Amino acid sequence: MNPGILQAASAFLAWGLFPLYFKALREIAPMEILMYRVLWSLVFIVLVLAWRRQWAWIKAVARQPRVLGSFAASAFLLSANWCMYIWAVNTDRIVDASLGYFINPLVNVVLGYLLLKERMRPLQWGAVALAAAGVAWLGWQAGHAPWIGIGLGLTFGFYGLLRKTAALGALEGLALETMVLAPIAAAALAWMALHGDTGFATASPATRWLLAASGPVTAVPLLLFAAAARKLPLSLLGLMQYVVPSMQLLLGVLLYREPFGVARLIGFALIWGGLALYSAHALLAGRNGRGTRSA
Repeated sequence: MNPGILQAASAFLAWGLFPLYFKALREIAPMEILMYRVLWSLVFIVLVLAWRRQWAWIKAVARQPRVLGSFAASAFLLSANWCMYIWAVNTDRIVDASLGYFINPLVNVVLGYLLLKERMRPLQWGAVALAAAGVAWLGWQAGHAPWIGIGLGLTFGFYGLLRKTAALGALEGLALETMVLAPIAAAALAWMALHGDTGFATASPATRWLLAASGPVTAVPLLLFAAAARKLPLSLLGLMQYVVPSMQLLLGVLLYREPFGVARLIGFALIWGGLALYSAHALLAGRNGRGTRSA
């Protein structure tokens, strides 16, 4: 077996189980969880960098203000995505959160077309149209747009766009993003503690240990994914990533009993139809690419 498949599967399995982890932190406010997640992620990543003696990139980045600006923007998008997701899980909206990661591949296609001038094929147009119809249906049924799913899809889509053109790898990039966010997180936690508004002080020991674990819980799947991306075709990686929202949807419906009636099913079915078209295009493109190379 290609080791990349095992690495990708491990990363996607971890992300798919995230609702269980954040539900266990329910006694802590989402914003406070976010701040601890940033700080403990930085601690873990610094330890990894120290073990690998991987510091040369810092001097190079310090001389490139544009790179710093780009990663400041990606850090803001990443923190917004994390905060939205944590809040969604802890307010019983896991199904809504899964929607964001179902539509994310199609958001990427549209962003590539609009901002990178990438060409869209007929199957891709059909996929986007079906997904848009599904989102519109869900909004009409609910009486408002599915803002959680849209927000998660857009923030992660723009984050992926910035990282696609970034000058740093996965580990260095996440390190720089957490370095940018860490002073803000530390100041926010200090302010919360000063005003007696922190849940950490009264949390159980188990909850405190879970918060400390947010560093490896965040960084390890990202590093596994980055390693897998170097070994697997993008078409296969793109198909495997649907494991994450599928697991989260099943957890929301089967374990946490979130509502998922016929109206919601119709909306999701339209989006799944769009993803099927998108996947078919990716498979055909990969097959044609292999055929061209073998010729």
